[in-house]
Amino acid sequence: MKKLLILGGSRYVIPVIEKAQAMGVHVITCDYLPNNIGHKYSDEYYNVSIVDKEAVLSLAKKINIDGIMSFATDPGVITAAYVAEKLNLPGCPYESVKILQNKDKFRDFLKKNNFNVPNARGYDSAENVIRDITEFDFPVIVKPVDSAGSKGVSRVDDLSGLQQAVELAFNNSLSKRIIIEAYLEKVGCSSDTDCFSVNDELVFASFDCQYFDANAVNPYTPSSYSWPSNMPVSAQKELRSELQRLINLLHLGTSIYNVETRVCTDGKAYIMEVSPRGGGNRLSEMLFMACGEDLIEANIRGALGLPIQKLRDPLYRGAWAEYIIHSNKKGKFKELIIDDKFAQNHVIECDLWVNLGDDVRDFTGANETIGTLVLKFDSIEETQQALKHMNRYVKVVVE
Repeated sequence: MKKLLILGGSRYVIPVIEKAQAMGVHVITCDYLPNNIGHKYSDEYYNVSIVDKEAVLSLAKKINIDGIMSFATDPGVITAAYVAEKLNLPGCPYESVKILQNKDKFRDFLKKNNFNVPNARGYDSAENVIRDITEFDFPVIVKPVDSAGSKGVSRVDDLSGLQQAVELAFNNSLSKRIIIEAYLEKVGCSSDTDCFSVNDELVFASFDCQYFDANAVNPYTPSSYSWPSNMPVSAQKELRSELQRLINLLHLGTSIYNVETRVCTDGKAYIMEVSPRGGGNRLSEMLFMACGEDLIEANIRGALGLPIQKLRDPLYRGAWAEYIIHSNKKGKFKELIIDDKFAQNHVIECDLWVNLGDDVRDFTGANETIGTLVLKFDSIEETQQALKHMNRYVKVVVE
């Protein structure tokens, strides 16, 4: 029986665990949080921090694993690549993953290789930010180089907001390093969805529409997604080509990727983020429902060195969406109200993660999600109209 080590135990790894077990794989999970819900589903759990590369390597040797992955868990991605390389297991090259997982290194890489890239620079002290800020035009985005889920991200429109944004970013960075970059005004929706390559060939490239709640405490935390994307086909083709070039340059091999892209008012298409892991917010699950391509199975097969089933670019079976259930104020959860007609016509699945009386926090990052809705519509236009006005159909009541 093959042994697969999954780093992290969030609820997003549950479908990976269940799929692997259905394939006859023995699944081990580890992190420093034994109460994480994912560990209840794995065959074994070890209390080992996923950011401690040497500790995870020692564990991997001890239990004699056949593969390792960090699915929807950013802090474990570098560790997974490190352990895989040390044990000669399938995985992306460690040095390449370090570039992808560090936002300022990634921006430098894009610039050196003539990709479209915003003006950006990394910093390890607030003093250096103040020294260089005149080299940027406001607005700018301030964010940690190594966090996910939009934690610690701020838009700064003038000098008065800079110090607070810098402090927030440093507080959310494991490496205590941040990046300042020019704010790119997008045209239409940005895209945040999953892709897959086999032996350096991009065999599955998806694009979606990503939406945000302007009333949230952190308006840069995604609040919903829809497929297919309304991004111009020409831009999708350009971005697919550039993603393929990126994969070739970094020799990424066989891997799943969470990819963020956008088209901006300067007429250019930008690759914003590429992380060799499945995305959070159930993105691979949504893609399977929307087009039938199983990236979770492919990810498991890739991690274990098994042949990958045939994948192709998505052919969507209608218009699909996912709404991230969240609250814009703190309190005790009382109820979730969904409009009856909306539920009857569009709700395919409601997955609520809180119970009556549970503490609910305001929506500062993806970690404050309290559930998801899977939705289906007749057209892209109908989907977009609904997602722009979800406060009419879905209400989280707290007291």
